[in-house]
Amino acid sequence: MNAEIKNFIENNEESMYKTLKELCHIPAPSHFEHKRAEYCKEWFEKVGADGAYIDDALNVIFPLNCENSNEITVFVAHTDTVFPDMEPMPYIDDGEKIFCPGVSDDTASVVVLMHMAKFFVENKIVPPKGIMFVCNSCEEGLGNLKGTRQLFRDFEGRIKTFISLDSSLSSVSDRCVGSHRYKVEVLTEGGHSYGSFGNENAIAKLSEIVNDIYKIEVPKKEGTRTTYNVGIISGGTSVNTIAQSAEMLCEYRSDDKESLEIMQSKFEKIFKNADTEKVKVNVTKVGDRPCSNIDPAKVEELKAIIVPIIEEVINEKVSYKSSSTDCNIPLSLGVSALCIGANNHNKVHTREEWLDKKSIIPGLEIAIKTALALK
Repeated sequence: MNAEIKNFIENNEESMYKTLKELCHIPAPSHFEHKRAEYCKEWFEKVGADGAYIDDALNVIFPLNCENSNEITVFVAHTDTVFPDMEPMPYIDDGEKIFCPGVSDDTASVVVLMHMAKFFVENKIVPPKGIMFVCNSCEEGLGNLKGTRQLFRDFEGRIKTFISLDSSLSSVSDRCVGSHRYKVEVLTEGGHSYGSFGNENAIAKLSEIVNDIYKIEVPKKEGTRTTYNVGIISGGTSVNTIAQSAEMLCEYRSDDKESLEIMQSKFEKIFKNADTEKVKVNVTKVGDRPCSNIDPAKVEELKAIIVPIIEEVINEKVSYKSSSTDCNIPLSLGVSALCIGANNHNKVHTREEWLDKKSIIPGLEIAIKTALALK
């Protein structure tokens, strides 16, 4: 099978670059992946992946022999990008690197996943337990893992193994980082900056909340990490108006369930203390990513299969890390999952993001060999 894999990759290298460029030119902020979903579905149909469809969450799903299987292996790569742009973003290929916001996170992985499926179709491989190739939606930010949540509702109890392509080649995420995200709105009476001086100012009160957050001492539990952040803040009317409203988006994260609960208690106490007769604080949870809830031995069994494949292809040892990815959902449900890489890159989540162009070749080899090992 090694010869077939090598020949397939050689014959499809230009197809991968062409597909990558076309996908990168289709904007896809979380919740707005419609056009990319249509492109992926049509691409699957053109290569003979019969039965590909788009579900209610904008996942593009190609199930292969999954009809009667209760032991489905799922491979995902997410179609959404962290960028809000609804117009095509600049794409530069200098022969060695490809520069484009979102090119590596996770568009190149989507391309690898699509060509994985093409390999199975062209070689008429029928996995006995069923494999599902999914270009999934809403992994980034406030997408809140909507696509993966939908998969586990629609195939409840049937998914036994889950692999996300969403990392660099030498990095494997074997633990998930849970998080809670909030929209916090502060409302006050406000008024004229001179005539009503002394009235509560929503911006000032929100600033006090932010200041209290940044005084939090995070849990220091060995082998774990906990963080917090205020990411967006806005409000006010004019320079001569006491602000009646202000709001922010904030979060805390941890790869430890107990630490996440401690942070929840601290944040809720700050919000409650800020809410008074003259200051109304409205808190809405806009994101909830769970921590792991699985026997670590199950993950180790999966690593024992996949890691040697990666290390053989890239000829170096992999490193392990905790991450917030689509794997949060299966790991929280006790389903074996790993997040592995399909390319090398740098400056992810910035406008200067770039992809090591040739890295998708070993990325595809790793993906295909992993799928064959798990089928």
